[in-house]
Amino acid sequence: MNGLGDVAVVGLGVTDMTHRVYGSGRDFAAEALALALADAGLDKSDLDGLLVHGNQTADSSPELANALGLRELRLFSVMYAAGAGAGGMLQYAAMAIGAGLVDTVALVFSDAPLRPRAKASSTQYGGAPSRTPEGWDYLPFVHGDFGVAVSGYALAAQRHMDLYGTTSEQLGAIAVAQRAWAQLNPAAQMRKPMTLSDHQSSRLVVEPLHLFDCCLVSNGAVALVLTSGARARDLPQPPVYLRSVVQSHPGDDGTGDRDGMLVTGASRAGPAALRAADLELSDITLLQLYDCFTYTVLVTLEDLGFCGKGEGGAFVADGKLGPGGSLPTNTGGGQLSSFYMWTFTQLSEAVIQGRGQAGERQVARNDHILVSANGGILRNHASIVMSPHRGART
Repeated sequence: MNGLGDVAVVGLGVTDMTHRVYGSGRDFAAEALALALADAGLDKSDLDGLLVHGNQTADSSPELANALGLRELRLFSVMYAAGAGAGGMLQYAAMAIGAGLVDTVALVFSDAPLRPRAKASSTQYGGAPSRTPEGWDYLPFVHGDFGVAVSGYALAAQRHMDLYGTTSEQLGAIAVAQRAWAQLNPAAQMRKPMTLSDHQSSRLVVEPLHLFDCCLVSNGAVALVLTSGARARDLPQPPVYLRSVVQSHPGDDGTGDRDGMLVTGASRAGPAALRAADLELSDITLLQLYDCFTYTVLVTLEDLGFCGKGEGGAFVADGKLGPGGSLPTNTGGGQLSSFYMWTFTQLSEAVIQGRGQAGERQVARNDHILVSANGGILRNHASIVMSPHRGART
């Protein structure tokens, strides 16, 4: 049993990420929530629960509920577990709905780090600007507690290379595959074709990671609306059911026996999430994997069991993650090429694919979708299984 009850995503709201720089995180949150409610055929008075992703910004605060005009909520919290926080939000919402404490819960993530003509140091992320594609400043994500996150992921990628012979070209295959998906996604920020040569010729940010190994930075918001499976049947959109959510936060203080650069929480959470959903790894038809950096995708594939430890480079090199491949992954372009809304990037694409509404990029088999959430430089993780099918194995 998944422990979550019979719960489905019935509303999705995604603001434009391609051209908008102006606006606050609060503005974007309000827009995404309005879009999600309209998508679900509901009014804000139908909401009795709100969970806000607390991404360390002033706009993601308890005051947001009041600013959104929500009253008489029976469930409300600002939640944060780095990039893996969406897992806890989904668990909390689903268990509350399953227990009958609330009927309908919205989950909201918003962010607005980019400012027009602002110096990079004046944004919440800091750091030196890397590029300005299509009018956007690109900034390597900076983690407030640990310094520039790219350095931590670069060390992890280099260790994997040193131990297993993984190459930069193999990491590049991930970026190229996701850019190919982004070309099919009208909502993606980066739709310009990219070859492996383009990846290799992009400048090094922190060796061995090139510019195109690093995620985007985006202004915008994503909101999800969840309710019971029974109620979902009467709403306008095809429900996408939450089959399981399992968290694993192994931490890494450098003194234990876990090699935090090579083994993530996906190694525990992934198999447990599959068991909770009564599925095998072979049942998974679609992956939406957290991709703050290309290395994150590679090490997550290994830890989920799609290939052995150290085999990720060879596994991805043949293009199987891209359009037409045997293991479609990050089909909207992911955080590398579509937009960066932490795990809500992956969740939004899982919902779109689960509904069968992805248009040109829609995969043929969307039965069981595995979503991964990662944060804290591989210290936090959640694995999430979603499906258009209600409960039974298909």
